Amino acid sequence: MKNKGGKEMSNRIKKRYSRSDRHMSNFSFKIISLMHDNPLLPIFRNPQRLLKAAGLKPGQKVMEVGCGPGFFTIPAAKIVGEGGFVYAVDVHPLAIERVKEKIVREGIKNVGPILANASDTGLPDRSIDLAFLFGLRYIAGGLENVIAETHRILKPGGVLSFEKTRGSEKKLSEEVERGGFIYSGKQARIFLFIISPYPIL
Repeated sequence: MKNKGGKEMSNRIKKRYSRSDRHMSNFSFKIISLMHDNPLLPIFRNPQRLLKAAGLKPGQKVMEVGCGPGFFTIPAAKIVGEGGFVYAVDVHPLAIERVKEKIVREGIKNVGPILANASDTGLPDRSIDLAFLFGLRYIAGGLENVIAETHRILKPGGVLSFEKTRGSEKKLSEEVERGGFIYSGKQARIFLFIISPYPIL
């Protein structure tokens, strides 16, 4: 999948980091990959259960913010099925490469890895049914900007599913609602928001 916006963003990101920063970032990613590729992890953190709680259904077009090494990407692709599609977005080149390897190995055709900051995905307006953010303690681009971008690309009635990792639940809800969303419920640690029918003031 070609994504001009993603390529431009990745070039800006590469220029911003020094060689030591990239080394530390790559090291951190490798540690995360080891954890996510552990065959025991799904026993304690079942991806299908969490994704279904987030609202994923067959036929949806979905964006995953911060796909990492693809722990949720492959299960998400299987849930949405051949009639759906998953845009796996990550700012880290190694994450995108790992996801590409996995979709080739699994023979999956309905995943489009995008190397981009989630605050500037390059996806068309109102093109996505659902976006989910799982397990991210730090969001590249800033939460406010990512929420604004997600609001732009979600269809009317679209859903933003957010897994709370730390901090105040009230503060999280308020921040997402300021971006034009309405809190619609909670499934375990997954907060569900829908696009407000009213314009952002």
